[in-house]
Amino acid sequence: MRVFHIQPSGVIETSELPQQLPAQGFVWIAYGRRELEVELAAVQATLQMLCGIPLVDLHVSDLLNNQLPSHYDFTSRYDMLAFRRLAAGHSETDLEHPGAVLTTPLKRGGPPVLRRIDTSPVGFAVFDRILLTVHPAGCTVLESYASRLLAPGGATLRAVGTQWPTSPPDLMLRIVNLMVDGFLELRRELTRQLDHWQAELLRPSTRFNNWGSLLDARNALHHLDEICEDQRAAIQDWIEALAAWEPDEHIGGQRGLELIKVRSRDVLEHIERVVHHVRRLEQNAEIAVQMHFSAQSNRTNDIMRTLTALTAIFLPLNLIAGIFGMNFEFIPLLHQESGFWWAMGSMLITAGVLGVLFWRKRYLARTGR
Repeated sequence: MRVFHIQPSGVIETSELPQQLPAQGFVWIAYGRRELEVELAAVQATLQMLCGIPLVDLHVSDLLNNQLPSHYDFTSRYDMLAFRRLAAGHSETDLEHPGAVLTTPLKRGGPPVLRRIDTSPVGFAVFDRILLTVHPAGCTVLESYASRLLAPGGATLRAVGTQWPTSPPDLMLRIVNLMVDGFLELRRELTRQLDHWQAELLRPSTRFNNWGSLLDARNALHHLDEICEDQRAAIQDWIEALAAWEPDEHIGGQRGLELIKVRSRDVLEHIERVVHHVRRLEQNAEIAVQMHFSAQSNRTNDIMRTLTALTAIFLPLNLIAGIFGMNFEFIPLLHQESGFWWAMGSMLITAGVLGVLFWRKRYLARTGR
């Protein structure tokens, strides 16, 4: 558990649940999923005391569910957002049970970068002056953003041209944006991995036999597409809910509300970029497979064309040999000394003429690599 008191003058971290709200600013309470399950009663009592309402039982179940898809829900006193991250790392199952058998579709096979993508959900409960977040074990998103907040004098935030988060919704959107940008940082490595697969598929000198891993990679990309669609739907629901919000002091008035709407649209735009990139990679993998089979088909056609041309050259020679092999007593040139040479000469001339003819028609020409 980590508790941050975010005020205009700075950020203070404590290790205990707050007993009262600060005079200014708001409180960020960050829990691991297992920690929240153990200390749920204390968290509910704190929310009841500070906000006047605890978490709904169904929302508690959602926050503790490691397989929950991205979605948005709300009550009259708080909003709840579950957002599945896309980041390189180990899944929550890996960290809590190192010997467990993985069942997540992204852990089957394919390029190594796809096997390292973790899609564990992060939960957000947004109150007026409290943000409760639930993270998977070893969440790098929590550590990364907490280090930004706790940098001396907010140097990290000022370096990127931002200010302190002004409200719980503002902080939630910043964390979500960090998770989305985490996948955007994987684009280069993921693209390089799939380019390697395409090169293997289109290499004519080798036979590609790793179809099982290729199918796993395509399934993994399709699964990423579904996750991104859930993310986009959740943020769109959040943006639609913002239309009914009234500007108040907890979010910074009208200016704070407009800032939240701008950040929400920015997060949605980043998610759409991820969706576009994943779909492009999926299309590239599909196109590479189609090009592979097209190249194999062309190679087979070239082989059959060459064999057909060679067969056509030797057919007249077989005809001549068959004629002179007939069991007739009188055959022209059969009893002459020069008969053999006439037969061989005619066979060579026929083979040469047909060879030149087929070469000019490019039936025997080598195709460029």
